[in-house]
Amino acid sequence: MHLPFWLTTALLFPVLLYQGKRTRRTTPRLPEASGSTCGQYGEGEPARRVLVIGESTAAGVGVDNHEQGLASQLAKQIHERTGQAIAWHTFGVNGIRLGALNKQLAKADLPEADLVVLSMGVNDTTGFTPRYKFRQQLLELRQLLGARYPAPLMLLSVPPMHLFTALPAPLRHVIGWRARLLDHLYKTLASEMPERFSYVHYPVISDPELLASDGYHPGEKGYRYIAQALAALP
Repeated sequence: MHLPFWLTTALLFPVLLYQGKRTRRTTPRLPEASGSTCGQYGEGEPARRVLVIGESTAAGVGVDNHEQGLASQLAKQIHERTGQAIAWHTFGVNGIRLGALNKQLAKADLPEADLVVLSMGVNDTTGFTPRYKFRQQLLELRQLLGARYPAPLMLLSVPPMHLFTALPAPLRHVIGWRARLLDHLYKTLASEMPERFSYVHYPVISDPELLASDGYHPGEKGYRYIAQALAALP
């Protein structure tokens, strides 16, 4: 338990409850992207296969079509940088938490992949998933992926929610604090188990032009911006 966080949350609870309910009521609820959840850039047998799993960002919330989403944009960026054929697939559920995602992945027919990216944490932040449980679920996910995906699972850092313009203060700051606590678990696992996890920073989106109409999710330009940052990693 992180005592300072919970004391602050308790003191501000009436305000946070009001702001949370108001935000849910007034923020547009965007749908998941439509279209095929897989594709390829380049001809022939793919040199690499990208799989993105997670919550709304993996589900393409904020864009109309999955081709505009994170997995497709990442594959496109790698293709343009290398000239190689790159396949992509995305598996995401809007509003899901990690424990529920694990259950869905256990039943899913997932494709081959050389690079698996987990885009997760927002719903576990707003749902106040205990940190010990979040860590346990991350380990369960890695075990679930098992030998089929031997490369380290790439943990895309929990988004910097203290910068989300759709959230008013002090709710934004408290939720951002909680997000950083979960993100610290990512960093710890990647440091302690580099053969099983890797950690990459979520690029800060400060330009409103990169956001969707809800001021919460990336838009097409935002997903491209994130993909460019990930593709530039060694």
